[in-house]
Amino acid sequence: MLDNSDVSNTQSLILCPNYYLEVNGLLDHRFIWQSFNALHAANTTQRLLYKCYKKAPIQDAEKKSYENSYPFIYYLEHGQNYYKLAENAPLSIKPVLLFYGMVQLLKACLLTVDPQYPESTSVLAHGVSTRKRKKQSYEFFHDEVKVQKNGLFSHFSNQMFHIRQIEGEKLSMGQLLKRIPELHNLFSLHFQKDLYIKTPLKDKSTFIIPNETLDAYHMTSQRLLSFIESTIPFGTIYIESEEIFLSLDTNSNLLPLTSSPLLFHLYEGEFYLPRERELLTIFPEVMVHYLILYNLSMISRYETEWWSELLHTYSSNDYPFIRQFLAISADKVPYLLYLFLKGKIKGD
Repeated sequence: MLDNSDVSNTQSLILCPNYYLEVNGLLDHRFIWQSFNALHAANTTQRLLYKCYKKAPIQDAEKKSYENSYPFIYYLEHGQNYYKLAENAPLSIKPVLLFYGMVQLLKACLLTVDPQYPESTSVLAHGVSTRKRKKQSYEFFHDEVKVQKNGLFSHFSNQMFHIRQIEGEKLSMGQLLKRIPELHNLFSLHFQKDLYIKTPLKDKSTFIIPNETLDAYHMTSQRLLSFIESTIPFGTIYIESEEIFLSLDTNSNLLPLTSSPLLFHLYEGEFYLPRERELLTIFPEVMVHYLILYNLSMISRYETEWWSELLHTYSSNDYPFIRQFLAISADKVPYLLYLFLKGKIKGD
């Protein structure tokens, strides 16, 4: 029988971030990568994977944990190398580095829930496709990606977040960017749109739903109660003294990773509701970053003329959104995937 001493030692490293990272949502790059580095030990990784497989339960858990311990480390290390290169890389190639860095971290996360990964070549494809672009009047905001039946996107969506993708569904860049609250300043500046409603905490397990939500969603209080109840699966909504509250379930552990449809602002440490009620659907932000980074990486590689003009002429609103998104993604994706692995170490 395996003991968990190494996992416990690693847990003390990866579960004790500084105050600002966990409470205020502010990011310390060094801590994130130190947390990943704490898992760069085969014995520790093997015990972690064994713990995950045993809990599942998965047949031959011990054998599978030995087989996957080194691939797990290699994925983490490879992902970190991509992100390190991206820090100092020209903007023109950042999307490629950030996308493949994310892919490697996702593969490590997948090994904690799918010991057979990659079981077939079908899951090695990206899982999404882009449309053919017209050279004239192309706008990134109006571009779309289409979900494929097989591939990494559908696989990690299902395995990590229990969300089954709809084959052929098209998702626009504009709608995806609206799911990233750190872009609020740009939406306000360029489109005069306030897209988010802050949901402050009344206490550690209760959010205040501001009354402005009623106007934004064009609903009465009772209609809003029913609507949010049907879209947010981890809490109970109620009215008290004419104020609306969302109380988290006692067995819920609300984290930025799994807070959708609430949106988490990394640099403020605050949660928001989307002001457009069409966006009040469960779509974890990890999936959002994957789709946007995929599209940008394809543009960087295959649409060189448009991409170069964008980076050098500053002729559209696309440029500031893309530039700021890439900076946010470089911070937020490692943080969110760190939270996924943290949950596995804790045994969530």
